Formats: sequence, C-alpha cells, structure tokens
Amino acid sequence: MNALRTASIADHFAALGVDEPLLAAALAAATVHGADQAELYVQHSTSTSLGLSDRAVNRVHTSVDLGVGVRVVVGDQVGFAWTEDLSQEAVLTAARTAAEIARGLGRDPGAVEIPRLSDGLDIYPLSRSWSDVALDERLPLVRAWEQAAFDRDGRVRKVQVSLSDGEKRLLIARADGLRVADVRPMTSAWVGCTIEDDQGRKETGSYNVSGRTDLSYYTADRQQRLVEQAVDRAILALDAGDAPAGELPVVMAAGSSGILLHEAIGHGLEADFNRKGTSIFADKMGTAIASPEVTLIDDATLPGARGSLNIDDEGNPTQRTVLVQDGVLSSYLHDGISARHYGVAPTGSGRRQSFRHPVLPRMRATYMEAGPHDPAAIIASVKKGLYCEHFANGQVQIGGGDFAFYVKHGYLIEDGKLTRPVKDVNLVGNGPKVLGTIDMVGNDLAIDEGGWTCGKEGQSVPVSQGMPTVRVASLSVGGGR
Repeated sequence: MNALRTASIADHFAALGVDEPLLAAALAAATVHGADQAELYVQHSTSTSLGLSDRAVNRVHTSVDLGVGVRVVVGDQVGFAWTEDLSQEAVLTAARTAAEIARGLGRDPGAVEIPRLSDGLDIYPLSRSWSDVALDERLPLVRAWEQAAFDRDGRVRKVQVSLSDGEKRLLIARADGLRVADVRPMTSAWVGCTIEDDQGRKETGSYNVSGRTDLSYYTADRQQRLVEQAVDRAILALDAGDAPAGELPVVMAAGSSGILLHEAIGHGLEADFNRKGTSIFADKMGTAIASPEVTLIDDATLPGARGSLNIDDEGNPTQRTVLVQDGVLSSYLHDGISARHYGVAPTGSGRRQSFRHPVLPRMRATYMEAGPHDPAAIIASVKKGLYCEHFANGQVQIGGGDFAFYVKHGYLIEDGKLTRPVKDVNLVGNGPKVLGTIDMVGNDLAIDEGGWTCGKEGQSVPVSQGMPTVRVASLSVGGGR
C-alpha cells in the first residue's frame, strides 16, 4: 500500500514537471564532485486557516507552497540549495549549486542507482483529504466553539477561535536510488477567552489541540474539552496568587510537563550537538545520567500525534527510539550525517521545516515512560511544595544543561494536599541535576494533545511531548509576574 502511495505522489509531481528523468539528472548533477549523501526533497503543501473574534470571521487564509530542496553531503560539509521554480533548468541549477558548496575531493560518485520505491509506515491514514473539506463545514465548528465558551460562564467577555489544517505532499529522491513519499496532514484548533468578574478583574485562558489527522479528529468530547479548558483556565487565574520563591519539591502533572524533557534533555541528545562536542551529554553514552526511575523515549510512531512521521526528511524509516533506559543514556537522535559519524543506523530523526531548509536531527514525540506510583500518592508524599499543571514554554542552554520554564497555572501542595492555585511561575534548574532528583514516577503517562512547535537554528517543526506525574526533589521556584 505504501509503495503505491509513493508511486501516486511521484505521479503527482511528474504532472507538475518533476518526473523521474529530471530527478535522475538532478541527482547526477548533485553528485558530480562526489558525495557521501545526496537527496532531492520535493514538496507541495496546501493549508487553510479560519479565525473568529467578536462574533465575526476576521481571518480566512489559504496558502500553497511548492518547491525543491537539494542537499549534498561530503563528510561534514553540507551543500544546500532550493528553488520554487520546477523547470528543468532551475532544478539542475540548484543541484549544481549544492554540489559546488559541498565540493568533494575528486571522489568518483559512481552511477545513480535504479530508482526503487520504499515501503514505510502508515500512522496517519486519511479517510478524507482536507482539500475536500469546504469552508461551510469549518465555519459552523468555530461558531459553535465561540458560543459554547460564552455559554459556559456569564463572566466571559471576549472569545477568539481559530482552526487551521492542511496537507504536505513530499517526494524524497536519493542518489542511492531510494524513492519514498508521504502525505502529512495537520490540523490545529485554538480557543482563547477573556473573563471579567464583578470587581473588574480580568484574566485570560486558552487551550489548543493538534494532530496529524482529518476532520474526524474533532469528536464531541475533544470539542467540549477545547472550550471548557479555555474558560476554566481563565476562571482559575482569577483566584490564583503568586507562588513562593525558593527551593521547593515540585510535582509535575501528567501531559504538558513533558516540556521538562524536551528542554532539559531532549535538545542535548540531538546528535549534532554531541558530534560537535557542545552538548553536556557528549561524553555520557552508556553512563547513568538520570534516576533509575527514568526511561525516556523519542517516538515518531504514535498514531496521529503531531510529532509523528511515516518517514523522516531524509527518507529514512522512523522508529521508537529509547534515549535513556532506567537512567542510563543509550542513544542520541541521529540523522544520516551523525549516524555515519558514530557508526550507527539513523534513528529516523532527520527533519526540516520545508524544502527551503537543510536537515537537522530533531525530536519528534518525546516522553517519559510510566512508573509504578499512584499520582495521588506522589502528591500526598510532599509536605510543602508546588504542583505544576499547565506549562507554556521553556528554553535551555545546551552546553551546560541549564533551563528555565514558564508555568501558567499550578497549585501549592500543603501537607500532601493541593490547596491554593498559583499562576505565572518560573522554574529554573539544570537538566542533568533534575533528572537525577526525580524520585517518584507515576503510572499515568499522558501525551499532550497541544500544538507544540520546536525551534532550532531558525527552523520550526511540529512536535509532541508527554509525561506521567513525577516528583522532583528540589527546583528553584520564582513566583509573580
């Protein structure tokens, strides 16, 4: 079935002028000076977004993106060029440009192999293409979400809603003869509201969902959760105060707390940082870097998840990669360059934002495996501490592992119970130290359904993350706006 998908997409691009003779000619031009690796990344994306505010549609946008990126790798040298012009002249010029940038040392590139179609995963099958969904099917959804938010609480003063969706068709043609293709759907929905109480105090709340799927994603339960979470978070903020500052035990709630893993360790395990010696984990392979309670996974195969991929952007098969097993570092996230450097197989982690960008090793869906503890027992074990529930963002210093996170909402823990709500909390720590002080891991792993996006070297890609409830023995907490 997947080989048929590749053939179908190859036919799609052939109709646009990028046929097999052009692919072969461009790859021959790309490898004329020799290459360890070379590929063409042909992309055709369509997307639609719809926005609603003050009971009126204020944004309808449709976009189309089409082009070819050519990458040539010689050792650590990468030549890259791209074109939006699909003519033979433009594609061959891009291929020659990439070859010159990565110019080898007179190595014989050999003959380009006979094309072969590759089977791949099929973890986001589409029962219906987004291009077949009319605007008058989208509009009732966003109007219903807006009305439901107003209906949920009489203090809601303003509601904003957005719905976006699209598909990316891509064909990867490699100099070793591989031809592999994918159709990547994506949809995201967001509801935000402003609430005002009788004292004139105002707060905002929002919630979003996202996945690689079709219109069937918006079940009645998911639509209800989308609205209720947005309104309830604004209500919670009305009564929330500042968190105490200082070193405290911290309990991370299941789900979006996975940002701790993404920032505190995930980036540090991307192989390019380790190959260049800039990651704190560069010399830690096979050693304990976390508590024995911790097993970390980066997985591209979660059905329908925002960060999942049938193939990576080099055409390699994706997989479930165990990064840390029982506290011991067991793998980095590899693209083709780093895999060749370390003498291992790629992990299917080569990603790019679009045909305009070269490949980098990146995370996909990063999470901690569930542990043995009941979440209620984890909270009950803390006499005085902080429970972090809704995370917004974070950042990390790769070389030292120091990080900072912003927690939108949480609760104080007093005598083993959740008490006063808090908001706008900053957590500061060091990734390896925090991983070593995680001493209780819950049995309630949740993959967050939000629309997380990861930035690296000017490129943004969709990711997923997850976490069970965990207890960190101590973190630096800063409260207040």
